[in-house]
Amino acid sequence: MQTVRIDDGAELCVDVQGDGAAPLLLLGGATWSMDWWDDELCARFVARGHRVIRYDPRDTGRSTAYPPGAPGYTATDLRTDAVAVLDHLGVGRAHVAGLSMGGGIAQELAARFPDRVASLTLISTSPTDPSVTGLPGPTPRITELPEPDEPDWTDPAAVVEYVVEAERPYAGPGSFDERWVRATATRAVGRSRDMRSCLTNHFAVIGGDDSPPVPLADLAGVPTLVVHGTADPLLPVEHGRALAAGIPDARLLELTDVGHQLPPPRTWDQLVEAMVANRDRAVARR
Repeated sequence: MQTVRIDDGAELCVDVQGDGAAPLLLLGGATWSMDWWDDELCARFVARGHRVIRYDPRDTGRSTAYPPGAPGYTATDLRTDAVAVLDHLGVGRAHVAGLSMGGGIAQELAARFPDRVASLTLISTSPTDPSVTGLPGPTPRITELPEPDEPDWTDPAAVVEYVVEAERPYAGPGSFDERWVRATATRAVGRSRDMRSCLTNHFAVIGGDDSPPVPLADLAGVPTLVVHGTADPLLPVEHGRALAAGIPDARLLELTDVGHQLPPPRTWDQLVEAMVANRDRAVARR
């Protein structure tokens, strides 16, 4: 574990695995500490020549936490934090994979810092380009969820249970691995400075980027793989298809019966092979 200090005083906890020639920066969804990037999946990337970089974004894990409901940062900061991590590690260009909110950050990173992004993998995410319209909203499975009661934030077991139940509706049919989710949630809760902030503050800054929008066509120079589950209840598969259609020469991998989640182990052979092929396509272009 390493600590990256940001200019505004924030500290980010960073983990690096492997010493491969191809840096792979992993950007998770809202509320995700690095723990949600499965160790075995990371090991598979290391075995294929990657140097895997994952970190705790602000308000998660061992990184700086802010008062619940009062994040001391913006959506822009979440993007530039990724650049700061690469700078700290001396990485000029990285292959970048982002899931959900992390996929939005990855799109903006590639558009605004094109010299830092060698390739993109966009998982379970949606176009940040506001000109892409007409996409379906969340399914009733999500919109009709009752508002859960907040847990006792001083009781780790209660918080773990809260996280597990919050994750359950987003998985595809047969894709919710309760044992894995519970183990990951337990680790994340144990490492986090303030779980109430973790589960609140990212949602307060999402969509708050006041930078001019970037058309998807501007990502034409970045080899891109779009990965989307066919059973995503939050961002239905049409979001992934729109990304793949809007980014020139992007490739699309649809994962059957996968929801809004880290793709489950049964898909990892497909996922790793597709990401390695996208990486190699980027290397060949250079």
